[in-house]
Amino acid sequence: MARISLEQAYPGIEFRPRTRGWLARFSRMPPECVHLETQQDWMASFAPDTLYLRGKKAPRPEGTWRPEVSLCRACLFGLLGPELEQYRGRVAAFEPDSGSVSQYFFIGAQDFAAAGLESGVADAIDQRLARLAGDCEVCASPATWLWFSRREVESLDRTDQIAQSPGQLLCSAHGPERLCRALGALPDANLLYLNAPYGDSGAYVWI
Repeated sequence: MARISLEQAYPGIEFRPRTRGWLARFSRMPPECVHLETQQDWMASFAPDTLYLRGKKAPRPEGTWRPEVSLCRACLFGLLGPELEQYRGRVAAFEPDSGSVSQYFFIGAQDFAAAGLESGVADAIDQRLARLAGDCEVCASPATWLWFSRREVESLDRTDQIAQSPGQLLCSAHGPERLCRALGALPDANLLYLNAPYGDSGAYVWI
């Protein structure tokens, strides 16, 4: 897998010079967008092409690898929103707990076991993804997303809620919009890991 430069990976985003030097690389500090110099109440570490399978970093095998970066709310959603809309697979997405979320990330269905999801949780999500069909509840376009609010699914431990809650059917435009709106509403966020979707289907989960 080939690594590409910041400029190629994130055109239009300006990064703080001090977070791009050798000292930052030595200390493994991701480059930060310039807005984080003065806006530190909301930030996310965006590693679009990286997975963590049972705590071990596992870059996705296909294509190129974009480096991890730390972004403010506006810069993140300027990148993440279009990327989510371009994804043509099926997504089950769970609204995070605003009081305790530290990571929000996508796991492809083929990696559920490797990522450490409990078998009951993996089976419940697999079944919901297999049955995902119908029209978007916002615009009547074909639905490819199933959004679960915290009222419906309190945590991934509740396999009964995953299996039985109706969720909200959304299209490839309104699903990403709903996810970004939920993340953007997090107060004083410091997301340590956020990636992009891959494969044919999967789930956005939080810890």
